[in-house]
Amino acid sequence: MKKDLGSLPAVFPMPVLMVATYGEDGKVDIMNVAWGGICGMDKIALNLASDRKTLKNIRAKKAFTVALADEAHIKEADFLGTASGNTMADKFERTGLHAVKSSRVDAPVIQEFPVTMECELVEDRECFGEMRIVGTIVNVVADEKVLDEKGKIDAKKINAVMFDQYRNTYYSVGEEIAHAWRVGAELMKK
Repeated sequence: MKKDLGSLPAVFPMPVLMVATYGEDGKVDIMNVAWGGICGMDKIALNLASDRKTLKNIRAKKAFTVALADEAHIKEADFLGTASGNTMADKFERTGLHAVKSSRVDAPVIQEFPVTMECELVEDRECFGEMRIVGTIVNVVADEKVLDEKGKIDAKKINAVMFDQYRNTYYSVGEEIAHAWRVGAELMKK
C-alpha cells in the first residue's frame, strides 16, 4: 500500500557535484551541489541560490569546473556543501585539497577528484526562485586510475557518491547490474 508524503524532491540518486571557480582575488572557490545534472550531450545544468559566491564567480569568469565527488573525499565534499565562501575566507584551504588551473577554461581543477568537466557558461537565468546555470562541457579530465583498458571512464573505479535527500545521507555507487539497451531487449520481441 502506498502512503501520501506530500510534495518533495523525490529523485534518488542525486549526484554530488563539486563546482569550482576562481574568485576576483584569484582564490579557489568550491561548493558541493546536489541540484544539477546533464541536460544535453555537451551541457550541464546547475541550480544555485542567488547569494552563492560560486554563482558570482561563474558570472565574472564565464567558466567553472564540475567534479564528481568520490568516497575517498566525502568528508571534504560534505564540508564544502556546508561552509559558505561568503563567510569563510579559507574554506578551500581547510580541506587540504589541491587545485591546478584548467588548460581549457578560467577555473580550477581539483586534483583529488577523479573526474572533472571543464565548462564555459552559456546560460544564466532565474528559474523557480533559483538561478539556473548551464555550461558547455568543453573537456573532461580523468585520473588514469579510473580508466579502463580502452581509455574510457569506468564508473566502478570512480567510487562516486550520491546524495539521499530523504534522509540527508551519502551512498557509494554500487556494482553494475545490467547493460543499458540490452537488459530490456527481450521485451522488444513480444
